[in-house]
Amino acid sequence: MIVVGERIHIISPKVKAAIEARDTKAIQEMALRQVEAGSHYLDLNIGPSKKSGVEVMGWIVDAVQQVTDLPLSLDTTNAAAMEAGLKACVRPAMVNSASAEQVRLTNMMPLAAKFNAELIALTMTEQGIPGTADGRAAVALDLINAAMEYGISSDKLYLDPLVLPVSADQPGVKETIEAIRVFKQLVEPAPKTIVGLSNVSNGAPNENRGLINRVFMVMCLGAGLDSAIVDPLDYELIEWAKIVEARDASSPRNRILVSLYDSVANMEDFDPSIVDMSDPEQVAIYKTVQILNNQIIYAHSYLKV
Repeated sequence: MIVVGERIHIISPKVKAAIEARDTKAIQEMALRQVEAGSHYLDLNIGPSKKSGVEVMGWIVDAVQQVTDLPLSLDTTNAAAMEAGLKACVRPAMVNSASAEQVRLTNMMPLAAKFNAELIALTMTEQGIPGTADGRAAVALDLINAAMEYGISSDKLYLDPLVLPVSADQPGVKETIEAIRVFKQLVEPAPKTIVGLSNVSNGAPNENRGLINRVFMVMCLGAGLDSAIVDPLDYELIEWAKIVEARDASSPRNRILVSLYDSVANMEDFDPSIVDMSDPEQVAIYKTVQILNNQIIYAHSYLKV
């Protein structure tokens, strides 16, 4: 799984303070921790930044590039700031993001093409996010066609089905997973797929969020997920990705993860017979699979039921 480190994000009070103070060292330390944790890209999210976006994006790109040569994912809705960041990048970057909304489509796709950047494309229109996998696939096909018109090949495109929280849209989780599978079948060569992983656990109790994220990741990988925007300092999440990719079934927990991956990949029901119901860790994983598959109704206390 391609890991896009998400920790340099304007919504973080520490990041916001560092940006406001132009604290280069603080930003560099945040970047290096994610590099050491195994990130493949670093996402730099400055938000809309309408007043000072051009200067901020150029500064933050320069700051990070002083300490790492990892490719960068530039995240802003400010087209001028995006262009300033792409100009500052010493190697092709990733544009995060375009969508099928006309403004974002016409602002971001030309920039990705101009700077030979990879592009995250969100399956969202002015009417919102389609509720079904087929609906998102239709938007994805429009995005693929638009990208081709701008000279962006499908292998440079990351399609994002847009993850909604299980606490707010439980049936939608399965649709998101299925959308990933369908996206991979739309064209040849297949586009890449990406998700903002932690969105699935938004609104859940903090003590449950990591488990929900990790189980969801395994299911998405089974459907063909290529990349995820995640916290790389969630070392257990990174470990789980490696377990399923290496097909490491050396422990009871690992066997469950590999079996879960396979069940999604083969479009089969997960077999609960491999779960030791006397082992709390295995039971917690199984219950999380059930809520993500919409088999039992989500509640904040689902692990205690």
